Amino acid sequence: MSLDGLKRNNSLDKLLNAAKGESTKQEKKSYVDERLWKPELDASGNGYAVLRLLPAPKDETLPWAKIWNHAFQGPTGQWYIENSLTTINQTDPVSEYNTQLWNSGLESDKEIARKQKRKLQYYSNVYIVSDPKHPENEGKVMLFRYGKKIFDKITAAMQPEFEDETPINPFDFWEGANFKLKIRKVDGYWNYDKSEFEGKSALFDNDEEINKVWESQYSLEEFTAPTNFKSYDELKTRLDAVLSGTTKVGKVTDDLDDRPVAPPKVDTTPSPAPAMETKSVEAPVVEEDDDTMAYFEKLAN
Repeated sequence: MSLDGLKRNNSLDKLLNAAKGESTKQEKKSYVDERLWKPELDASGNGYAVLRLLPAPKDETLPWAKIWNHAFQGPTGQWYIENSLTTINQTDPVSEYNTQLWNSGLESDKEIARKQKRKLQYYSNVYIVSDPKHPENEGKVMLFRYGKKIFDKITAAMQPEFEDETPINPFDFWEGANFKLKIRKVDGYWNYDKSEFEGKSALFDNDEEINKVWESQYSLEEFTAPTNFKSYDELKTRLDAVLSGTTKVGKVTDDLDDRPVAPPKVDTTPSPAPAMETKSVEAPVVEEDDDTMAYFEKLAN
């Protein structure tokens, strides 16, 4: 812009309007995933819905995404709730730390490691057949997050134990089956033992309606895309902040800097993990599977 142009466009009103925009209260951003369907309990503490598990989205391979994460409260009172890099076969700082705790040989360290163990959860597309608590969801395609116990029911339907039971593919549009999700509160946890599949049936009588559902499905591969995971350094920074101060592992003392949490980066491509002589693997009991939904329900209470 020339000096003459600056002279003509140096408007006080323009600057005042811009200043008002800076002082205007910004709408708070919501981090709730509106695509995600969540079951809800009734007044008696029970939950019920009928879902149809859907096949892999177009151009994708599996009808589920498998995610490992950690969720625990540190001695500082802060929470560490992050996806684990072990999901994408990379070294994760919490897994390293848990291995160190476990290998100390002290039962007190093993107990800490158990509380910080990985949690397993899955995501699948579902068609909402019935949702008594929120009937406005019926007929929609949404994402469903569930734990290993429900996944075990799915695999049991595909590989039944008894000869008089017919295997089904729960994710098939034509030869699949509706899933009756039944939730009870047992010892403060959500329990899914009574959940079951109905008999085989097509989702719809015509392929035109089925195709509409298929076209409406959400990508699952995005959940395990490396760009959707924080880098090793970011996770280590957060872990240090949650643990803080001095943390003892057996007879070994690690001084952890009480550094601020690293701010999110625009480019979230994971940094390569530091080179290690041997790959740390948590002890099997530390990696024991847990039902994630029940776990977070207990936290909420």
